[in-house]
This record gives sequence, structure tokens and C-alpha cells, in this order.
Amino acid sequence: MSFLRWVSEKFIVEGLRDLELFGEQPPGDTRRKTNEESSESIASFSKPEVMSSFLPERGCYELLTIIGKGFEDLMTVNLARYKPIGEYVTVRRINLEACSNEMVTFLQGELHVSRLFSHPNIVPYRATFIADNELWVVTAFMAYGSAKDLICSHFADGMSELAIAYLLQGLLRALDYIHHMGYVHRSVKASHVLVSADGKVCLSGLRSSLSMIRHGQRQRVVHDFPRHSVKVLPWLSPEVLQQNLQGYDAKSDIYSVGITACELANGHVPFKDMPATQVSLQPSAPSCLSDTALSVEKSPWRTVLW
Repeated sequence: MSFLRWVSEKFIVEGLRDLELFGEQPPGDTRRKTNEESSESIASFSKPEVMSSFLPERGCYELLTIIGKGFEDLMTVNLARYKPIGEYVTVRRINLEACSNEMVTFLQGELHVSRLFSHPNIVPYRATFIADNELWVVTAFMAYGSAKDLICSHFADGMSELAIAYLLQGLLRALDYIHHMGYVHRSVKASHVLVSADGKVCLSGLRSSLSMIRHGQRQRVVHDFPRHSVKVLPWLSPEVLQQNLQGYDAKSDIYSVGITACELANGHVPFKDMPATQVSLQPSAPSCLSDTALSVEKSPWRTVLW
């Protein structure tokens, strides 16, 4: 069944109101108390981490095909099969020997939040371990790929409002959880919105997440600029890009959600023709998609959303 047909049938059966786009979290959602981020050394990678019933052993995974690259070409993403039960998973293999100390710290931050977060709309991590100087990160396989993949393969001119609403539903639930945990995601974009075979929408890209907890207290704003942020500049909010003393908070992620909505509706990356340096020096909002979007911008609380 195609993704668009699946979404259409889902909406026909349940309706927009029943999907609780802006409702409360599901009963099964538990928010664990956050602690101050601790710095870990590279030695922490040597200890296998089991985040589910998946074993942290290389022999348990059959690498099938390469489905992507990343992290400055130091990471190879494989579709793999978990041999004990035959389930398909995604395996990210990072060459640690080629990573700088800053990159290692960056990866440690991702693994820290992956162990901390547990939510239906966040990509579940299965296991992490070291194999031949490579860090293996095993996550659930998302059969439909990312929203960006769907745009490239099926929606070159943009998705329908129905499909966009469905994707944003899962994205907003994930962000609501992350914000309540005291974190800012800082990397919301279509390529980090993934869809599983059964239509579940999950948010990835936790590597750039930043805790707002300092010395046991939640800060009103933070001032840290995302590392390795060149590829996410078009999605970053003006207050993040300005890097001034006023700082930014979790609301900066909501700006990124808006840019992502434009990306899904238009079928291309916002500000795609603008050099990265210009985006960072002259941050601005994209043009409105329609008269409806304009009315939301002027009177957001009076706009009928369904």
C-alpha cells in the first residue's frame, strides 16, 4: 500500500479531530526526570549498550545493503537483518579512528539522549557497540524512509495538506515530549521525519539536541550554537542564527516545524537558492504558502484548523 493511500484511509476512518493533533500525550507516555548532562570519554563506547532485547554483537546482524552515508562521510548506513528473529533494522557504522575528539563528543551526546528518551514518536535505538574500531548504532528500520525521501520519490511538487498534517502530528508529539524533558532538538527538517512500515511517524536527528538543564535548574534560554550546523541552516530560527546575548529556547524548534511544513508543501528545501552564509547573516521567514497560511500568521488563535 502506498504511503499516500495509507494516510488517506487513516484520516477517513479516524478524522482530524480524532487524531488529537494538539491534544495530550498518549497514556503510555512517561516522562522521566532529566539530569544534568554528563561528559563521557571515548572509553564509554567500549561498553555495549542494550536498549531492547537486541544483542550488541556483530555476528547477530547480517548487513544487506548500503542505504546512505553521513557524518562527513565517516558514517555508513546499512539495511540489516537481526538474525535471531529475522527482523530488519538500520545499522549506522561510524569509523571512530577517523573521528576528531569533537566528533566523538558529538556522538556521545547523541547516545546519551537516545538512552534518556523513550517515546512512540522518537526513533527507537536497539543497541550500540564497538566492532573493529567502528561504532555500530542499531535502530528500528523505517520502511518508508524520511519525509524528504517521500518528496523526492513521489511528491516532487509537494505533499497534500492531508499528508502534511499527518506527518506534523507525529513530529509535534515528539517535540512536545523532548521539550518537557528539558531539551531543544535544533535539527527539525524533513529528512529527520521518518515513517515506518505501519505508518508510524518518528523523529530522528537527536545528535544536535541540547539540554536546557544547568546545575539542576532549567534555564530560561541557552546560547550554544549547533555544531556541524551548515546543513541545517535553512531550518534554524533567527534567534539561533543571531547568536546574541538574548539566546533562544524550545520555541526555536517551532520555527523549524514551520520551515519543515513549507518544505513538505513546496517539495523543496526552503531558501534552496540562498548561500548558507546569507541564510546565517540575514535570517528571514519564507513566503506564505497560501491565503490560509497568511490568515494563520495574522490571527493564529482565530484560525480554524479543521
